[in-house]
Amino acid sequence: MQQNGSSGSSNGSGDCGGGGGRDRQALSFSPLPAATTRVRRFIQERRTLPLPRVMVVFSAAGDTEKPGDAMSSSDSAAEDEFRKPASPAPSFALSKPLRSSLNTPELEFPEVISLNVGGTYFTTRLSTLRRYEDTMLAAMFSGRHYIPRDSEGRYFIDRDGTYFGDILNFLREGELPHRDRVRAVHREAQYYALGPLLDSLEDTQPLTGEKVRQAFLDLMPYYRDNLERIVEIAKMRAIQKKARFAKLKICVYKEEMPITPYERPLFNSLRFERSDSEAKLFEHHCEVDVSFGPWEAVADVYDLLHCIVSDLAELGITAEQQCIGVCDKHLINHYYCKRPIYEFKITWW
Repeated sequence: MQQNGSSGSSNGSGDCGGGGGRDRQALSFSPLPAATTRVRRFIQERRTLPLPRVMVVFSAAGDTEKPGDAMSSSDSAAEDEFRKPASPAPSFALSKPLRSSLNTPELEFPEVISLNVGGTYFTTRLSTLRRYEDTMLAAMFSGRHYIPRDSEGRYFIDRDGTYFGDILNFLREGELPHRDRVRAVHREAQYYALGPLLDSLEDTQPLTGEKVRQAFLDLMPYYRDNLERIVEIAKMRAIQKKARFAKLKICVYKEEMPITPYERPLFNSLRFERSDSEAKLFEHHCEVDVSFGPWEAVADVYDLLHCIVSDLAELGITAEQQCIGVCDKHLINHYYCKRPIYEFKITWW
């Protein structure tokens, strides 16, 4: 009875005895296993719910014991990800061709190629067209570009085919065209960007002679402008007179300073001894339509006249020239102009 009473009194008094403390501790923490079970069940039930992608990617292995920490870390990671600006696409991706991004295979060509060049038909091997890499034909038949075909299935090139045979002959055997076709083939080689053929043609006549002639014409910067002026004046006069031809006076002189015939031996010395003030006394423009000169070169007046007539012929204009005298303009003392005057006859039809 005393034990029961003592136990009851100890329970009610709340003393911190040895045995009573252990019993009270056991009684006070007895509900913990059930609460822990409910918490674990709650956590397990939450795991079955679909989680955001951020939680799946950034969740740690030990987050199951601290669900609150897991939620806070994933939320902060998601917020940081949201605040982070979108990174631009890599620069190399923009430089890739569209064909590679679409995984489209390159075009395949047969070994023997049938061509339609402006209505003229040719047949050659694929390797012939690809003989030189940095050319238009090699690029066209590289498989990276679309080439239209005619109704017969031939690959079509919208270009005059008159001289395309010469292009193929050079690609096959390195053969060069005949001299009378060199200029025309040179223009075609420029169109097809065929560098080896251009180099070979420029080392042959008449292109080699054209280089030398052009070096001489470069001494006169207004040469082309004077040619255009000749054509315009001749056309205007022919229209005004309703005539088939027109005549012009053209001065062609090589020496810069005017002289008289008996002063020619002393011309070089007199030329350099004159002061600037004296040189102005010799400034003179002959009464002609167009003037060519002066220049310093071995080529003389007749060489320049030949160039003028030849270049007018290239424009389809027939020109004839003859010397009709000299300019007799008196300048100072015993000095006269004495520059030769030529009459050009331009025939229009």
